[in-house]
Amino acid sequence: MKRFAVICSALLFVGSLAAAMLELAPAAIDLRGPVAAHLAASGVSHPVTAVLLNYRGYDTLLEIAVLLLALLAILAVVGEPGAARPAPAHPVLQTLARLATPLMIVVAVYLLWAGAFRPGGAFQAGAVLAAAGVLLHLAGLLPGWQTPRLRLRLGLAGGFALFLAVAGGLLAQGTLLQYPPALAGGLILLIESGLTLSLALTLAGLFLFLSRDEVAP
Repeated sequence: MKRFAVICSALLFVGSLAAAMLELAPAAIDLRGPVAAHLAASGVSHPVTAVLLNYRGYDTLLEIAVLLLALLAILAVVGEPGAARPAPAHPVLQTLARLATPLMIVVAVYLLWAGAFRPGGAFQAGAVLAAAGVLLHLAGLLPGWQTPRLRLRLGLAGGFALFLAVAGGLLAQGTLLQYPPALAGGLILLIESGLTLSLALTLAGLFLFLSRDEVAP
């Protein structure tokens, strides 16, 4: 009975959300023109990257903070986990995982580099790297993560700290996230490089910190 009530509540919420979205009025302001007009000063040539790190940089910064807080909440809830080892997988699966992981790293690096002028960037690159970690775990090649040590903590928070450091450095010119045109491209690449590693560790951690696979007897 409790499960039925939860399902009904979830369906009611989804229906209410869909109805609210369908009733939304068209956007009063079309920003495509202004974004295209100022794209040259953004440091990148792709409008999505320009919007994410120039015109709505505050939102992007807070999105990183939300993901990091979600991981911290998981660590607080699960507490001190016991030792967890991945269950052994078939040798063929392990071989495929070993072959796929380097390719996924190359794809992640490409997505990071391509984000300046075509679809890609730190979020996509970080997701691919995280998927590589999860794949290695499912293949029995990477154990579930325990309490994060210093290096892992630095990796998890490093991207967000770097983003904050760049934003704080820009306060000298009176703005928080307005990049100087001559330095915009380099600063965006620096931020996205740090975010790629931190996002990869955070997204992988959402899975690996909860892993409780035990080696079969």
